[in-house]
Amino acid sequence: MYLPENRCLGWHWWPSDIAIATTEYDGRAKCINLGHCTPGCAQGAKASVDITYWPQAIRAREELRTRCRVREITTNEHGMASGVVYYDANGVERFQPAEIVILAANGIGTPRLLLNSASTRFPSGLANSSGLVGKNLMLHPWPMVFGYVDDEVDGDRGPQTVMWSKEFYETDPSRDFVRGYTLQFTRGTGPANEAITSMAAGRLPWGKDHHRVFRSLHYRRLLIGVACEDLPEEHNRVTLDPVLKDGHGIPAPKVDYTISENTRRMMEHGIARASEILEVAGARNISCSRTMLNYPGHLLGTARMGLDPERSVVNEWGRCHDVKNLFIVDGSIWVTGGGVNPTSTIQALALYIADSIKKRLATLFD
Repeated sequence: MYLPENRCLGWHWWPSDIAIATTEYDGRAKCINLGHCTPGCAQGAKASVDITYWPQAIRAREELRTRCRVREITTNEHGMASGVVYYDANGVERFQPAEIVILAANGIGTPRLLLNSASTRFPSGLANSSGLVGKNLMLHPWPMVFGYVDDEVDGDRGPQTVMWSKEFYETDPSRDFVRGYTLQFTRGTGPANEAITSMAAGRLPWGKDHHRVFRSLHYRRLLIGVACEDLPEEHNRVTLDPVLKDGHGIPAPKVDYTISENTRRMMEHGIARASEILEVAGARNISCSRTMLNYPGHLLGTARMGLDPERSVVNEWGRCHDVKNLFIVDGSIWVTGGGVNPTSTIQALALYIADSIKKRLATLFD
């Protein structure tokens, strides 16, 4: 794709970070663009946990128990975490004792489990003396703007995100919102999804023109996602539902979330800029989806990190202020959402916290 020289917008773009192998690495083959990365990779080039960390952990004689569901974290008479009560793959209730408990259930699962681990010593939920467990939920509102060009592009063949721009990432006093967003050029979609979505939108007719129009759409879609930085607000929160329960009788999480006016204005600004660059690139049939208000898995902020136990749940290296041997290593410890995908940062924090635990083992329970 190119921009006509006399209509260059002057924005800055970079190749995006992508967790794929471009050369053979650690026994895994390089990416050969087999298809869309999200559902998995038959080539083994996508650096997902099941082919990176898990095999190494198993080789180190760690035991991985799948299809299990934890109900609560237990504590002993000293207020320390003593283990977890969980249901195994057959639905049998079991108890796993532990010297250290590390929680990684992300921005909804983590507060759900902490709140469901209330006890006489922790009546408001485990590690919740601050009252902030479950509060400050941040998502990544994710409007998508797309259009169609005349030349065939890669469609869904290869990594999803290809390049991005942080041109509007920082706060600009001339705009009517604070913070900002990232524009993410992503690949298009496959033939079945193109047909379904274009039929629903009225772009693809049924009848004699169906194939002709489809050929003008198939592998010609340009898609820009607007990754907005949501701000921490205590009314956006996760609590326990008083009625609904899952199949094991564990209270379901209840999510209360309202898009703020700041986020709404940011979204509209991003939609306008994404539409602008598609128009300059010569795209037609430009439209926007405002229904994808959060990207699955981008659930942040509900057990925030900080130095002050009254204003945070975990300290600067992931240890819960209230329970010295309980650690959180997921997106819930974030204090701001950022306008970028969170996985790399969550992984970096997890490695940092693991290293901190290792360095402090001798004094961990002092």
